[in-house]
Amino acid sequence: KKKSFTYPSFDLHWAPSGDVSKKADYSKKYLEVIKKLSKGASKFTVACDYDIEGEVIGMNCIKLACGQKDARRMKFSTLTKDDLVEAYDEASPHIDWGLANAGEARHFLDWMYGINISRALTLAVKSTGAFKILSSGRVQGPSLKILYDREKEIAAFKSEPYWQIYLEIEKDGKKIGAFHSKEKFTNQDEANQRFKNSLWKPAIVKDVSRNEFQQQAPNPFDLGSLQTEAYKQLGINPKETLSLAQNLYLAGVISYPRTSSQKLPDKINYNKILKGLSSNGNYASKVSILQSFGKLIPNEGSKSDPAHPAIYPTGLKPSDITEREHKIYDLIVKRFFATFGKPAVRETITLTIDLGGELFIAKGNRTKERNWFELYEPYVKLKEEEWPPFAPRENLNIKKLDLLQKETQPPKRYTQASLVTELEKRGLGTKSTRAEIVDSLYQRNYVADQAIRVTDIGMRIIDTLQKYCPDIVDEQLTRHFEEEMDKIMNKEMKKEEVLEEAQKLLTVLLKKFKDNERKIGEELKAAHHDTMQKENYIAKCPKCGGNLQMKFSKKTRMRFIACANYPECQTTFAIPQSGSIKGTEKKCSHCGQPIVSVFMRKKKPQEVCLNKECPGKKQEATTHPDVKVENGVESISKKCPKCGKPLVLRRSIYGQFIGCTGYPKCRHTEKINVNKDDNSGNNDSSLPEQEKKDSSA
Repeated sequence: KKKSFTYPSFDLHWAPSGDVSKKADYSKKYLEVIKKLSKGASKFTVACDYDIEGEVIGMNCIKLACGQKDARRMKFSTLTKDDLVEAYDEASPHIDWGLANAGEARHFLDWMYGINISRALTLAVKSTGAFKILSSGRVQGPSLKILYDREKEIAAFKSEPYWQIYLEIEKDGKKIGAFHSKEKFTNQDEANQRFKNSLWKPAIVKDVSRNEFQQQAPNPFDLGSLQTEAYKQLGINPKETLSLAQNLYLAGVISYPRTSSQKLPDKINYNKILKGLSSNGNYASKVSILQSFGKLIPNEGSKSDPAHPAIYPTGLKPSDITEREHKIYDLIVKRFFATFGKPAVRETITLTIDLGGELFIAKGNRTKERNWFELYEPYVKLKEEEWPPFAPRENLNIKKLDLLQKETQPPKRYTQASLVTELEKRGLGTKSTRAEIVDSLYQRNYVADQAIRVTDIGMRIIDTLQKYCPDIVDEQLTRHFEEEMDKIMNKEMKKEEVLEEAQKLLTVLLKKFKDNERKIGEELKAAHHDTMQKENYIAKCPKCGGNLQMKFSKKTRMRFIACANYPECQTTFAIPQSGSIKGTEKKCSHCGQPIVSVFMRKKKPQEVCLNKECPGKKQEATTHPDVKVENGVESISKKCPKCGKPLVLRRSIYGQFIGCTGYPKCRHTEKINVNKDDNSGNNDSSLPEQEKKDSSA
């Protein structure tokens, strides 16, 4: 039967993944094994992750693969042997049907929304004779709307001038800055007058006050706070943080990460965990501090989760984990330590300075007792101000007195981490799906950049949906269904009632959309064209002044940069096939060709010249002991240490490097020393394997 691509469509049912997608063909073997084993089984136990997704997977396996109506249910939060044995012995006699039905309702709701709205958007563009796959969904739409609203705020923001008077004094070699006690002046005449009042006047200490306060230890990590802290401290985005944490959980070294709890379990054996962690030399000294406390009481937060406790290390020593997994593990371990720490003692010193009757305030903070700071190192980053003593009526040495003009700033854009936090605050999505939702906005090209900027197509999709069917991006409606799914979980509603309500609502919304399909399509088509023009622009062509744009060859399946005035202008540049390329409007100091920023995963951005033959990238052959030059011809005097084939000099956008002629089977590369004053690029051999592959190709 031919699949229809139309809407509305509510014909949905569960089917084996291998029958639906060729990519999931591997799953058929697993399904057959489960079916075969179930025929001889007398007892069935579900041991999937204890959350909505896990419960739905377990229910489907039991019902559709095993042909059973129910099963025992194990509940655990770590994959340690002791916890698993206990969970098996104390398994519930039934599946958690409230959780399973709520999970199934969520799957069906997300499918109904996602498929229908995505088809509607795509078919609207198709009605204009163009083609572009677009998507939106039950949570994706409202999430994009949050970013859209922020863009509108930024666009509507009008900067207003204000003035500040800044004073800098020096004592015992320490420079201390202070601002006028009014902080900001919105009237320039008043600011000028107060500044004149302060000029040529002695700076006298009017008052020195000290305020001591306690800074409580942090709460244990839930998933949201782990994602936020990992982004802040390590620069790892929320989606990757969840993936890395899941790997650590499967390795048995941390508890289940998909939790919204900030509370540790009552039955947890802290001493056993600390004993395990003490065997790791990196943590021995911190464990020793905790063991001196006697009874350990964590500083728990208010959030709880009926399924799982806060994230904590199990005490098992990790092995064979990646560098980035180790970073997340270290953050989790030290956060666990810090929750038991005593409050840190901080002190704020406030210095009030009199200049001719005008008062200036300087504030400094310092730590008197580190306590939990020591347990959380190096993740406590606070400014420490150690000031010399001051006495009332003391004359001070003025180093600087300035009248500063500034402007108010627009609201900041969201980052991936702060958007995940915002979605949680608004009750949109789940702890497991929020990072995926944010990532999907990037994948669809609706947003760009680390400080999240909505692209033209993203803005126009929200404009269009608000104009013709605003309920699709209404977070109130999304939250309404989230509340109803909670009622299903608590057995206060049936999933059939919720799905029937959603189907009726979507039918009405989509009829409005269908009535305006051509108009919507024209708007989205124009938005897509504008977005591609902006996002693919790199720089001005050095030959004809046209626009250099990112292009993709269907023949070679490779991307490159070319002039938009082709075929009149045939300027092209080869670029790496991985990572993001952005224009900078800068020109190379060596050859005058455009410089671009290259953003590679897990690497710092690099600015490089597009010209492979740039003089700044050419190295002296003698900088590498194995490079020989005879009659102007460069050669390599040794063979590849991996495969024995000849080595050759290669050039890429990053500069020169030595590569094996056995590429692509052999990917061996060697570094050529880069001149320290060369600012046009970096050597390929310092790059990840994917980038070496791109360069060699």
